[in-house]
Amino acid sequence: MGFLSLLVVALVPILKVLLVTGVGLLIALERIDLLGANARRNLNAIVFYVFNPALVSSNLAKTITFSSLVTMWFMPVNILLTFVIGSALGWVLIKITRTPQHLQGLVLGCCSAGNLGNLLLIIIPAICEEEDNPFGDSDCSTNGEAYASLSLAIGAIGIWSYVYTIMRISANKCKKEINLDDSTISIRTSGETLEILSEGCTEALLPSKDCPSSRDCSDEVELTHAGSEGKQKVPFLEKIKQQVEILMEKIDLKKVFAPSTIGVIVGFFIGLISPIRKLIIGDSAPLHVIESSAYFVGEAAVPSTTLIMGANLLKGLKGSDVSIVVILGIMAVRYIALPLLGVVVVKAAHHFGLVGSNSLFQFVLMLQYALPPAMSTGTMSQLFEFGQSECSVIMLWTYVVAAFSLTLWSSFFMWLVS
Repeated sequence: MGFLSLLVVALVPILKVLLVTGVGLLIALERIDLLGANARRNLNAIVFYVFNPALVSSNLAKTITFSSLVTMWFMPVNILLTFVIGSALGWVLIKITRTPQHLQGLVLGCCSAGNLGNLLLIIIPAICEEEDNPFGDSDCSTNGEAYASLSLAIGAIGIWSYVYTIMRISANKCKKEINLDDSTISIRTSGETLEILSEGCTEALLPSKDCPSSRDCSDEVELTHAGSEGKQKVPFLEKIKQQVEILMEKIDLKKVFAPSTIGVIVGFFIGLISPIRKLIIGDSAPLHVIESSAYFVGEAAVPSTTLIMGANLLKGLKGSDVSIVVILGIMAVRYIALPLLGVVVVKAAHHFGLVGSNSLFQFVLMLQYALPPAMSTGTMSQLFEFGQSECSVIMLWTYVVAAFSLTLWSSFFMWLVS
């Protein structure tokens, strides 16, 4: 199969995403206003609490079994590597571009987390439906759906634990830049006024455990000062215990166990436990109506999320203060460095026998490195009410370029594994 034919096969699913995204952008315009700010917020809540959990749980329950999970064991490792490599490259990008403090978490989130769920659920089935696809027709759709579902499940856990924690800490982190207008604090003692220039703290508009108020920032300073004074008095094991407790406080378990994560747990529970699977999964199953209803509701997740993505891009058209160098750097990380390293990782894993010879599985593993930033980073920026315009601009340009980069990388990956 020639490269030009593969290019056409890869272009079709990308065009589907662009068309639906364009519709979302169109109906968000002020003249139409079908998907304005309030409508997006409400639809986003429905997707977050209903559509995504239903989609994840139904797909996993239907496609994941113990035997299939054994054959796909490398995918969670591969997704973890995308987060680790992306974070390392994002950290380098921050140092090179000298990204402002309040945007560092956003840049790390965009570099480390790709759109591991919705895009794969669109791209993989669309490729399998093409007659000239290099993966065949027999098991392409079934296996592709299983790969995309597992990718969505593992990606959701990683995004709402790792990326969420990074962006929350970044949003609430005390600034080190002195602001004379906002940081002057007057303290009256014995009739005299003492002015202190504090290190202005960016207070989170959403209640959080990390510096939710200026009082907590001062507490952190006091703890650090106390720690430096009593460095020799605290035993080594006690220090480790304190560090673990601090880390656990920074991880918001309510967000780690987001509705999508609960959907993952339910899907694995049904799919891996044979008696329960026989009760729910299959046309002849007694409780088949539960699975079919969940799948019916979950099908709305992909178009709804894509429409929201298009509507969110509208804000990016109005511009922001984010540097063009930062945007180009994120594109270089996600569309050049990560895909190249992904090819090396997957080929090395195949060489050492960690990945089988299934060409579709290798293709999905490589594709996970070439995806644009996860749209959940935009949701998090709205959640914490910081960097929203910058995030919209980043998403706008990265997804415009993704139309071309994903097509080229998909064609190259298919040629590489065929």
